Amino acid sequence: MENKVNFKNFWYIACQSKELSKDKPIARTILDEWIVLFRDSDGNPVAFQDRCVHRNYQLSKGAVKDGCLRCPYHGWTFDKEGSVVNIPAEGPNQKKLSTRSAQKYECIEQDDFIFVRLENNPEMETKPYSMPHYKESGYKTVRLFNIFKNNVTNCAENYVDVPHTVFVHDEIFRVSRQEKVEATCKRINGSVEIDYRNETNNLGWFSWFLNPKGGEIVHKDFFHMPNVTSVEYIFSPGREFHITSQTVPVDDTTSWVYTDLTFKFGAWNFLAAPIVKYQGQSVIDQDIVVLENQMKVIEKYGTDFSNSKADIVHVFIESIREEIEKGADPRLLKNREQEFEFWV
Repeated sequence: MENKVNFKNFWYIACQSKELSKDKPIARTILDEWIVLFRDSDGNPVAFQDRCVHRNYQLSKGAVKDGCLRCPYHGWTFDKEGSVVNIPAEGPNQKKLSTRSAQKYECIEQDDFIFVRLENNPEMETKPYSMPHYKESGYKTVRLFNIFKNNVTNCAENYVDVPHTVFVHDEIFRVSRQEKVEATCKRINGSVEIDYRNETNNLGWFSWFLNPKGGEIVHKDFFHMPNVTSVEYIFSPGREFHITSQTVPVDDTTSWVYTDLTFKFGAWNFLAAPIVKYQGQSVIDQDIVVLENQMKVIEKYGTDFSNSKADIVHVFIESIREEIEKGADPRLLKNREQEFEFWV
């Protein structure tokens, strides 16, 4: 029997590696599912449903002892596989423990993130997305975390939406000049690729550093199903800037977003880090306000969008997400390519 595709088949960031110690569990919510994370005796991350099978108490409020997770209500203790290894009320000579186990989820540590997958669909085998150039020689990464009051689709579309930047991020990121930009948008294999042309130095007050000669910039944006966006700027062989965001669906109206600002500025890498962090967070702060307001309007009036030519990017992203909602594999969608132009 064919397994239907759903959003639980994909990997999502649950936390940063540094957030999960060996002696204390932490709680997270992904796709409205309560999750508890802890480290086993070998230091490997483990993820369970955040519910004790005994009397329904949150395991995340418990403790980690010898690599096992202990519920604070009656002390039931679970090993890394979710099996019950101790029931204090049964006394010191326990012979037959509960055959019930904690609901376990797949868990992987990668790029100093801990990823969780709620359901393994063999027909939709996926891997956690690798952050571009993370810890690669010559590159520096500034890592940001933010909470957005909106869903994954709207967040992802915002991150690769160029026209809004001259209004929401006026002067910080771009200035309205009414310059023509041409682009090619492709939908292929569950991803959307946008290749922009005719961009030079309209990058706000940081342009003098990023592209002092004003040459044409290589600018490409990507969306990878179901929740990753990546923005790539190449200014010259020695100057690159990558903005990668993984948007985690907490519920229908809240998303946790982990963003890597990865750059290659040569000898300027160290000095540029605090500037990049400030600039990046300033832009994100403005997007948080915009997306929260958008969700308020959607909650009152529903989703009824009107599209311009540049919104083909949104249409392609939505088509991929809608396939997953229907239980279908977006990689089977027909490849599409469309040229478009807009002014900023």
